Amino acid sequence: METLLKLMMDRRSVRSYTDEPVPEEKLEMILQAGLLAPSGRNTRPWEFVVVRDRETLRRMAECRVGAAKMLSGAACAIVVLGDEGKTDTVIEDCSIALAQMHLMAASLGLGSCWIQGRLRQAPDGRTTEDYLRELLGFPASMRLEAILSVGVPAQTPPPHEAPDIHGGKVHWEKF
Repeated sequence: METLLKLMMDRRSVRSYTDEPVPEEKLEMILQAGLLAPSGRNTRPWEFVVVRDRETLRRMAECRVGAAKMLSGAACAIVVLGDEGKTDTVIEDCSIALAQMHLMAASLGLGSCWIQGRLRQAPDGRTTEDYLRELLGFPASMRLEAILSVGVPAQTPPPHEAPDIHGGKVHWEKF
């Protein structure tokens, strides 16, 4: 498992991309990683909307205050939605799917960035969810978790350093 740990240390959020497209086979592998994620009672409450249209990505970059601008330069985005009617662990389940897609992108030499959507606001005062629902047409029964921007990294941030990982976060036997 040393390889997986190295991948986790190397994986960093990427917010700047080249103009190169993401190859179809790599995009399919990223989607498979999300679809294979574990979920509570195996409900798999997620659905993904893949966006590659440049104009739609540009409009998506305006979906929330602050931190979605990288979408305008990304080759694609994967919008992760969850069906709250299927389970009470929809947030956790969708988050695991996103994390697995994040790692798969890194393993394929691609950059990605998790853009939180749930509980965020668009600049026009609507929720990010309502903004994207109008733009992408997903039903009211589906709730937005987040967006994963994906592309060929313009630059690769340095990996995490092993001494930085613990940072007093691990406690043994008692807090």
